[in-house]
Amino acid sequence: MDKILLQIAAELKVRPAQVKAAVELLDSGSTVPFIARYRKEATDGLDDIQLRELEARLSYLRELEDRRAAVLKSIEEQGKLTPELRAAIEAVPTKQELEDLYLPYKPKRRTKGMIAREAGIEPLADKLFADPSLDPQAEAAAFINADAGFADAFAVLDGVRDILSERWAEDAALVGKLREWLWEEGLFTSKLMDGKDEQNADVAKFRDYFDYSEPIGRVPSHRALAVFRGRTLELLDAKLKIDEEVVPGQPSIAEGRIARHLGWSHAKRAADDLIRKSVSWTWKVKLSLSIERDLFARLREAAEGTAIKVFAENLRDLLLAAPAGKRVVMGLDPGIRTGVKVAVVSDTGKVLDTATVYPHEPRRDWEGALHTLGRLVATHGVNLIAIGNGTASRETDKLAGDLIKRIQKLAPDAPEITKVVVSEAGASVYSASEFASKELPDLDVSLRGAVSIARRLQDPLAELVKIDPKSIGVGQYQHDVNQSELARTLDAVVEDCVNSVGVDLNTASAPLLAQVSGLSSAVAASIVRWRDANGAFRNRKQLLDVAGLGAKTFEQAAGFLRIRDGDNPLDQSGVHPETYPVVEKIIAAAGRPIGELVGNADVIRKLKPEAFADERFGAITVKDILAELEKPGRDPRPDFKVARFNDGVEDIKDLQPGMQLEGTVSNVAQFGAFVDLGVHQDGLVHVSQLSNKFVNDAREVVKTGDIVKVKVLEVDLARGRISLTMKLDTAVPAKGADGGGYRPASRDQRAPRGRAPEPAQGSAMAAAFAKLQGRR
Repeated sequence: MDKILLQIAAELKVRPAQVKAAVELLDSGSTVPFIARYRKEATDGLDDIQLRELEARLSYLRELEDRRAAVLKSIEEQGKLTPELRAAIEAVPTKQELEDLYLPYKPKRRTKGMIAREAGIEPLADKLFADPSLDPQAEAAAFINADAGFADAFAVLDGVRDILSERWAEDAALVGKLREWLWEEGLFTSKLMDGKDEQNADVAKFRDYFDYSEPIGRVPSHRALAVFRGRTLELLDAKLKIDEEVVPGQPSIAEGRIARHLGWSHAKRAADDLIRKSVSWTWKVKLSLSIERDLFARLREAAEGTAIKVFAENLRDLLLAAPAGKRVVMGLDPGIRTGVKVAVVSDTGKVLDTATVYPHEPRRDWEGALHTLGRLVATHGVNLIAIGNGTASRETDKLAGDLIKRIQKLAPDAPEITKVVVSEAGASVYSASEFASKELPDLDVSLRGAVSIARRLQDPLAELVKIDPKSIGVGQYQHDVNQSELARTLDAVVEDCVNSVGVDLNTASAPLLAQVSGLSSAVAASIVRWRDANGAFRNRKQLLDVAGLGAKTFEQAAGFLRIRDGDNPLDQSGVHPETYPVVEKIIAAAGRPIGELVGNADVIRKLKPEAFADERFGAITVKDILAELEKPGRDPRPDFKVARFNDGVEDIKDLQPGMQLEGTVSNVAQFGAFVDLGVHQDGLVHVSQLSNKFVNDAREVVKTGDIVKVKVLEVDLARGRISLTMKLDTAVPAKGADGGGYRPASRDQRAPRGRAPEPAQGSAMAAAFAKLQGRR
């Protein structure tokens, strides 16, 4: 365990004592949000990001140690564990290297090399390799054994080849060198499989990879996952290749490296041709495919890690988007033939009214729709309209705009009404969910989506936690990555976001409560049942009356649960109940009752944290307490604002190069940002168009939910692609100047080793749009 602690400390660049404290807390059942917020003293301020990384590495290294112990035991039971081998096994830092060392001792089915050894041919193999001047045919005569399957000298020498090639293929040092060399020098290639129709729509999606080649160690996540998806669909043939000219009769570069590792070279001695054949066999038969498989797995793992990270960061931005707050909202779920579904929710999210209007084809009842919507606005005091961004969203946005204009004309003194187009990703999933049927049992499934759209504008976090994160639509190739790792990461993001904001104990839904530190779904449901039976919670202590909620759960959860207008003003803050005695000292020192102290910045800022610290709660904790008292229950999310879509721009056909527009960032990947312009098709700002300075990762400049100004560079109607720039002074290229789109750079265009390739620029930046495939 000490070894693990020291390694994690070195990786995180923190002290071993901090890691030790965090591990002890995690092992005792504490959650990351609880440790990050309320155990800063113990960990000396490790934040939630550091703790998540620590938690992941702790799991990996513990698995590594368990596997290491199993490997040592297996080799020892075989009687082959030497002190040198034990030391090597105990020193390896990764699972891959451990398996390399274990390979020669790993139980396996009988091989040709084993059969040759059982027939007594191994001494001959050792003898010929040690002294290549010996005549193989003459030496082999003494080892002929027809009963064992070696009836002549040729069969015996094939056995020599099998023994040597298997031995070398299990040389951990050699395999490690070849693997790292190929990671640096190998080319990840793909081509269209024979017999596939390039014009087929499903095949054409992979057009950029019909003749593709890139250094495997530098392949971006989205391109790797695109190729792997194409291979899975049996559309693309992917290979690992070496950039070399193959000369018949001459060893390949890989074979030359094997020979150098063995310390052998061809000197035209009697056995050199046999040894060269064995070296070639080692590479072509034993290692080339296995190393390709290893490196493809390594590339996939890295690509999936990046994709999951991008998904997690986008989800975090979406969950922590600015809430509109306590406002009456009308949600519009756009539709054409089935009509626009309407739901009005109160400032607390309660459904007040619903309707369905038919302003579009085939009924085209524009006036009737305006009349119905106007009545709902007047009846319920609507001051915010949320419009889903799906089919007919721009037409419905126009309807809402017409409604607002009429209200302003008829009632100039009426409160201003704002319309906002919001993402409806996942709304249909929520509508058909078991939770939605329990929450809105009297509403038709189609109307539940409108309720969700309205509520997610009021509080995105509270509404989106009801939906599986994978259904929210901010992932890149999300169906191609490790699903358990994706789920674990996204669950952690949701947990961190919910706990950073805090939860109203008396209004939160069961799914939202279930994301609070320490609360399971069962306990969350128990809280809701208690609330239904007994009314609103008056203080945090009442949580202990909830079935299934004990002292440990209370410790983990209480600080993140808020009670507004309760018995104790501290219960609406992030101050943990365990520190209330510290607050009593602060109250005594300030000479003011708690009601006058909370929110009184002038008084609080004069207090010194050190004056109230004790053995249990140090100055760091007291400083956090004072910050909470100054701004109780403060929301870390930004202020609410909306993008203004241009009038007359309702469809991709309305866009023209040079137009300047405002939009909302809907998704971010390393290669660029997708922007919702309100035309049913997101546009792409390639990473090279985000800023006048070099940008390596789009998230350096923008995040999901940001409102940005962009200029249209090109519109590709045939492929449904919009190319944008945030460099508003950029000159728009002449139409047709570059019709090739973005493609991975050819081999002779690639950047020198050690430097990232410059982003290729093109009209529609086709490869980047592979993201659209990943969201399907």
